[in-house]
Amino acid sequence: MSAGEIRCVLVPVTQAELLLPNAAVAEVAAYTSPEPIAGTPDWMPGTILWRGWQVPLIHFSVLAGLAEQEDASSARLCVLKSLIGSERMPYFALLAQGFPRLTTVDRSSMTTIENSADSVGVAGRVLVEGSTAIIPDLDQLADLGVQGAFGALPASDKPS
Repeated sequence: MSAGEIRCVLVPVTQAELLLPNAAVAEVAAYTSPEPIAGTPDWMPGTILWRGWQVPLIHFSVLAGLAEQEDASSARLCVLKSLIGSERMPYFALLAQGFPRLTTVDRSSMTTIENSADSVGVAGRVLVEGSTAIIPDLDQLADLGVQGAFGALPASDKPS
């Protein structure tokens, strides 16, 4: 692997694939039904228990407006490390429609699609390996997970 290459995973979601750095993925786990949280939007069906943590589950395709609902019958949970430094929520999960696929990308193998950060949770879109992939805004997803799971509580106990 050269200095400019990044190990990534392509995560299948309803109507799209997400391109994530491999380092952000904590685990891909079997689907378990979430514990509902009253008053959360459709894109956040609740939390799952993972390794002792209550982890917010986000239906990315619903959040980003790609689908009205998600099919969980053959889904997996893609548990991601939160990048916002939340002590209350160091992880969040996305519903994946199958197993993520490992890939290595560099600038020469990707083409940015201009003006493509048009949905909530989307940082942009790229062409990679001949297909369009969404680069999710992991900070925004983590913030939304904290807000959904904990309401108006701050993401960290540390003062700003």
